[in-house]
Amino acid sequence: MATIKSFEEILAWQKARILANKIYILINDGSFKTDFKLRDQINSASGSVMDNIAEGFERDGKREFIQFLSIAKGSAGEVRSQLCRAVDRHHISEVVFNELTEEAIVISKLISKFMSYLNESNFKGTKYVSEPDEKYQTNISKNDSEI
Repeated sequence: MATIKSFEEILAWQKARILANKIYILINDGSFKTDFKLRDQINSASGSVMDNIAEGFERDGKREFIQFLSIAKGSAGEVRSQLCRAVDRHHISEVVFNELTEEAIVISKLISKFMSYLNESNFKGTKYVSEPDEKYQTNISKNDSEI
């Protein structure tokens, strides 16, 4: 697997971003926009999927990243549950429900596969990489200390 240099390169994050945008458009239309609690919950949960992938990646440690991926996967499940309530309350059609639910399932599977890969990897994370053996400059002149 190629080295990932930023969370934006992670396919699950990319798909979560698309899902969050679709949800945002959806909740600002029709009867959904007046169901304030559900609207806010599904908006928060859909954003949480991508946000937790990003935050976990930026922590620079494998175990922390896996923990945040687990939270992101849970948020994807939360979105699916909230989509059930949305279709039950007639805020969305069965077609939209099925499309968005399938997208959330795909994201969950991608996250699961990524977590499995990380669990099998020997790499601990960039924060565990040793500092270079070079000595840091310790001879500070009087003029340098005034900066």
